[in-house]
Amino acid sequence: MAKNKKIVRYRRPFHLNIGLIIFGIIFIYMMFYVYSYFTSTHTSVYEVIHGKIAVNNSYTGLALRSEEVVLAEFAGDINYYRKDASKAGVGDLIYSIDTDGTIAREINAASKNTVSFNEESLKKLGQEVMDYATGYKAQNFYQIYTFKNDINAEVSEALSINALNSITGAVTAAENNATFHKGTAQKDGIVVYYTDGFENVTPGNFTPDMFDESAYQKTNLKEQTRVEAGAAVCKIITDENWNLVVPVTDDARRQLKDASAIRIKFKKDNTIVRASFTPVEKEGNTYLILSLPHSMIRFATDRYVEIELLFDEEKGLKIPNSSIAKKDFFTVPMEYFQKGNDSNQEGIMVRKTDRRGKVTDTFVTPDIYFATEYSYYIGGEEIADGDVVLKPDSSETYTIHETAKLEGIYCINKGYAVFRQIDIIYQNAEYSIIRSGTEYGISLYDHIALDGSTITEDVIVKNK
Repeated sequence: MAKNKKIVRYRRPFHLNIGLIIFGIIFIYMMFYVYSYFTSTHTSVYEVIHGKIAVNNSYTGLALRSEEVVLAEFAGDINYYRKDASKAGVGDLIYSIDTDGTIAREINAASKNTVSFNEESLKKLGQEVMDYATGYKAQNFYQIYTFKNDINAEVSEALSINALNSITGAVTAAENNATFHKGTAQKDGIVVYYTDGFENVTPGNFTPDMFDESAYQKTNLKEQTRVEAGAAVCKIITDENWNLVVPVTDDARRQLKDASAIRIKFKKDNTIVRASFTPVEKEGNTYLILSLPHSMIRFATDRYVEIELLFDEEKGLKIPNSSIAKKDFFTVPMEYFQKGNDSNQEGIMVRKTDRRGKVTDTFVTPDIYFATEYSYYIGGEEIADGDVVLKPDSSETYTIHETAKLEGIYCINKGYAVFRQIDIIYQNAEYSIIRSGTEYGISLYDHIALDGSTITEDVIVKNK
């Protein structure tokens, strides 16, 4: 009997490889994650905090005073006897004019002799040095230059007066011969020795071009040794009340909307005073007319005065300016809104007509982003340009078309971007202070997109 030589291949039983399945699942998950990472929007997040911004603004003001230019009645050599920006009473000697130059030469020669310095003048200078040394502070070192100029002026004044007194005989003879003339103060005031053409400018007739310091020209009258008849020899400031005209930004004007006075700091000496002000609009620019009843003598020689307007610190929700964006919204009158669908939520009845001419009325509850006195600002997710809105209990309709921009941020608390309107209280170059507790706005600790220009409504975001 022949043997059966047919060979049957042995089939191994199927065994499920759990490890391979798990690896496959992990691989698919990783691929999905990588795909999501590269296709989704990645947004840097900023957490809204409660903060403040110190609102201090530096400006240069135009100083306007009651200034009267004193003109020479005679031509000749001139000598001065009073310090610049010093008080003078009626009859006080300010200058002298020598028509033939004889007395002027004697005064100049005698004023160079410091030996003639009298005891009273030395005592006065010593007291001034003592007062300065006693009140000296290292942080105010810059004031030493002002002190130096004041002392030099005091010495020059004292030497000139001493020189004049030392030749009284010659002076009397020259006066009798009408060749020597003394100039005295005709009014009480502050004596200054410069002219600049702004002497007759007032808060009512200034012009914007006067704030161009590059075009400003100032004539130092003390540099002249000889004058002609009718030439300016000095000025008398006759009133302690003065004005500073300050060009300000619209933002600063808004800050002062309900105020009538403000604290200002003079940057020259860091003193702080309170001044009343009047806002003025001129040629499209905003100016503050600051009224000051004091401090004038300290700035009598300055036409331009640098100051800081000291506002109170603005407090509120602090956000970076980079997060602020603008978005267009449809505006719908409030009278077209009603409550429906057994809800307290405001909505509108929208009538749409399809291509076949079929008309359907649908109650829609759009997201409301902002409200004015008469209208709601709504998004375009559930409505479109040209949709017709029905007025409750009326046959009137409104066609959606008008839009308006709102300034806001994108809130990403829930992982997707939601636009929220903001009310900016104050803004500097980097941050804005937002009013808190506003309807449709943001709240403390909300997460917002750091860069509002790179994100859109409802996009799913991932934090960086």
